[in-house]
Amino acid sequence: MQSSTAPTSSLRLFDDRVLADPYPTYEALRNTGPAMHLEEYDVWAIPRHADLAAILKDPGAFGSADGIALTYFANHQVLAGTVLAADGDAHTRLRRVLHQQLGYRTMKLLTRRINDRAERLVDQYTASGRFDALALVRHMVCDTVMELMGLPGADRALLLDGAAATFDVFGPANERHLKALPLASRMAQTLREQLTRKTVTPGSWMDAIFQAVDAGQITEQDAVPLASAYTAASIDTTVLGLTDTLVQLARHPQQWQLLRRDPDHWATHAFHESLRLEAPIQGFGRLLTEPADVGGVHLEEGEQVWLLYGSAGRDPERWGSDADTYDLQRPGNRGHLAFGGGPHLCAGIPLAELQARAVLRALATRCSHLTLDGEPVRVLNNLLRGYGAAPLAVELSPRTSASGRTPEPCRQGPVP
Repeated sequence: MQSSTAPTSSLRLFDDRVLADPYPTYEALRNTGPAMHLEEYDVWAIPRHADLAAILKDPGAFGSADGIALTYFANHQVLAGTVLAADGDAHTRLRRVLHQQLGYRTMKLLTRRINDRAERLVDQYTASGRFDALALVRHMVCDTVMELMGLPGADRALLLDGAAATFDVFGPANERHLKALPLASRMAQTLREQLTRKTVTPGSWMDAIFQAVDAGQITEQDAVPLASAYTAASIDTTVLGLTDTLVQLARHPQQWQLLRRDPDHWATHAFHESLRLEAPIQGFGRLLTEPADVGGVHLEEGEQVWLLYGSAGRDPERWGSDADTYDLQRPGNRGHLAFGGGPHLCAGIPLAELQARAVLRALATRCSHLTLDGEPVRVLNNLLRGYGAAPLAVELSPRTSASGRTPEPCRQGPVP
């Protein structure tokens, strides 16, 4: 049934003030109604968990093609042909290519390698008693993803910087969007020029993509967009989510001690609770392919909705009166929407969880105490929420010794 009182607002959702602390704005949006039309962007903001979950499960009415980003350029030039912006059979065809490489069975085979890497890096980074959580996690995640993807080492810096820039491009045509365009475009061009059958590692994920091309499962034009989508999603979102997990545990010493007592049990819970509380991707769009109702608000075909994952994660109707509190024991916290939902549920969840468990287990074994060593530094991005630096201090457990050297991270400087 169409609502005659559907609210509109001049709210500038992507202004620095809102991006720095979006949660009061999200609360106001949830209290206003299930959908609000944001005049500045000509998009309907969807702030409540139940409505987001329903939309994600209805890709027939709420399509991804031409609707993920807030500008025509991003939807038709940057996202065109990617698995993220595909619907129906096209989405199934693209996603199937890396399904086996991203599944839990494959992750089980990688567990020893990932655990060894985490233990080595944690030993090195914590040796002095102080370290940057972002640098540790970035080193861990980018080495893992680049190795599995089979990408040449020379491309790494550009891909890492370009991934965050690409998320900026998905937002409105503001200053951040315009500043990020050259870097995102350069990354895409470099991928097209350098990712070939001769340069990627045999047996890698990228090699599997080229094999799918040769088998006729996808086209040659699908290969690089498919690789770039998985690479960007596998790196930045995992880095930001796991870094925030470490910051939350440093802020909540009792929960850190709970994790230390049984890291095998609590590590995944700790990671998902952080994703719920501080969704690394705060929002994505969808385009209505037919008329639909959202909580009683009637929307027409061709209108765009903006799914506020960051708001859904703190919706008290779903998470209770303490929705703004970090609690790794929260029942059902894996039901958050930070990884999306429905057919577009993030395919890389098993890899993200594996890396999170490995890092948290290694830290819990080595470090008896984890505290902040200064205030973490936020960086602003049109879509991403995370830190540019997260200084932590640790006390090493008596059963371990401080040895090793501080390594060079695989990428310097804050997330763009």
